[in-house]
Amino acid sequence: MPDETGTRITRGYTGYPETHAAMGSLYQRDFGQHPLPYSPGYKTTVARSPSLPLLSMPSTITEETGPVFGHEMLADLDNDLTCNFTGRPAIGERIIVHGRVTDQERRPQRGVLIEVWQANAGGRYRHRKDGYLAPLDPDFGGCGRCITDDEGRYEFHTIKPGAYPWPNGTNDWRPAHIHFSIFGTGFGQRLITQMYFEGDPLIPRCPIIATIPDPKVAERLVAPLDMAMAMPMDSLAYRFDIVLRGRRQTTFENRMEGL
Repeated sequence: MPDETGTRITRGYTGYPETHAAMGSLYQRDFGQHPLPYSPGYKTTVARSPSLPLLSMPSTITEETGPVFGHEMLADLDNDLTCNFTGRPAIGERIIVHGRVTDQERRPQRGVLIEVWQANAGGRYRHRKDGYLAPLDPDFGGCGRCITDDEGRYEFHTIKPGAYPWPNGTNDWRPAHIHFSIFGTGFGQRLITQMYFEGDPLIPRCPIIATIPDPKVAERLVAPLDMAMAMPMDSLAYRFDIVLRGRRQTTFENRMEGL
């Protein structure tokens, strides 16, 4: 709800209040940057893809605003998947995943909630319907969350996930990956994506990655090794930067910015 200054305040959350008038409307989505909804190589899209062309509607205040998340809602180990399940260390290669969240205008996105989930080092999820024969790690839950700082930075400590087979084709395997859910400053910025690891030979063989028509766009999902952030005798590091939908700036003096 707005107060007398026009600042939108979301009750029930603590964090960064934003002024809607200064934020501007969201750019329309560029579907060329997203996976194809119908891709026969990924067989489940055949049955569930839309039968009519997709539409990109102008954003309204409903999409341009959303809950504001604060650090008070996080526990101390929420971003450390190596030990946040039981308190004991998980099995596998220890890694750090970090990066920055910006918008299309390269503006840092602060107070963004990032949630991740993944398979364990053997390629198995902690899910009752995961029937892969790899064993569960009793000390790895496979999920975590954090909130970006004022510069849009985030960081997770985790275990590098393993590859696993899936019943898409005769012998299809998913590359090692981490799922990301990003909740920006408005519902229209919501992004769900996956991060892959530099040098994985399964990446060009994956039917899900092949749903992205532009190979250069698909490369943005691959996190490069970042030795500058690695912890000696502890963890390698990978950098994964995330870009959310940008906002048109409001009219300022004699300039029509973002229009």
